[in-house]
Amino acid sequence: MKTAREFVLLASAGGLAVALATAAHAQDSITVASWGGAYQEAESEAFFQPAAKALGITIKEDTTNGLSDVRLQVSGNAVKWDLAELGADECARGHREGLFEPLDYSIIKADGIDPKLVREDWIGITYYSVVLIYNTKVYGENGPKTWADFWNVEKFPGKRALGNFPNETLTVAALADGVPPDQVYPLDMDRAFAALERIKPHVSVWWDSGGQAMQLVKDGEVDMASIWNGRASVLAAEGAPVKYTYDQGVFNPDCMVIPKGAKNKDLAMKALAAFVSPDLQANLPLYIGNGPVNLKAFETGKIPADRQATIVSAPENVKKQMLLDFDYWADHLVEAEERFNDFLQQ
Repeated sequence: MKTAREFVLLASAGGLAVALATAAHAQDSITVASWGGAYQEAESEAFFQPAAKALGITIKEDTTNGLSDVRLQVSGNAVKWDLAELGADECARGHREGLFEPLDYSIIKADGIDPKLVREDWIGITYYSVVLIYNTKVYGENGPKTWADFWNVEKFPGKRALGNFPNETLTVAALADGVPPDQVYPLDMDRAFAALERIKPHVSVWWDSGGQAMQLVKDGEVDMASIWNGRASVLAAEGAPVKYTYDQGVFNPDCMVIPKGAKNKDLAMKALAAFVSPDLQANLPLYIGNGPVNLKAFETGKIPADRQATIVSAPENVKKQMLLDFDYWADHLVEAEERFNDFLQQ
């Protein structure tokens, strides 16, 4: 594994060296903040280390809790990060608050990335998706395939779990109630909550973290659940008796920004250009279940053909899923969270 990893890093760095051979000096450095854990370790292997090598710089890493951290640094004129990763709805909110530097698309090449994720001051960096997983010991190979099946307690009796994340779970509820994916937004919140009322008596747990969702399924505490695809892929790889489907998966992308007032914004721009390049994006699925946002990654030849079918953002899987509307949630998340909390407490 070490040899393969070294090969990926060296090949990536070599492929970018010519394109990014700008006058960066070895003592130059930037700081990137992401979510920590196995996810950030994967990003470091796939994006940060190869980009640093290609640019001849040092990329230091930190962790973030989200938009509130960026807001605090910018408002206090104490920006310590040059790049920060956020959820897409946070990027939409932060844009409205003027918290980010504009991006230079003469440096950052965004072809291959969904235009919805290419904005004036932020850009998509990875995809994950909310998918349906079920226990094959309970349902065999013909378990629930859609959110309508998840809601069908007569055909598929059993214990269920849903996420305690209103933006994702209300979107799932709308799909379960028969709303076509291209008509989910703007969300009919009353209809979505009515659908949740119907399934609520059959939901054993409203999970708060990916690890919790994974453990519930692994331990057989629930027979089916909504889950993030990365966790589902780990369960499958570990040999757990599960199947999951990308049918009606709900994409929820992460994005990357340069906080307003970043000390090394020019160098950060070059690093960000490397992170979203097809060459480095193609590294990501070699380390974790999140998918490339740059679909040209699948044309690089770096991703084995037998792996493509399992990757959340592979072209064939993209067709089966819908994109969560982060602009809608930038406006409505606070309202939805208050109503969702009341709903759970009733």
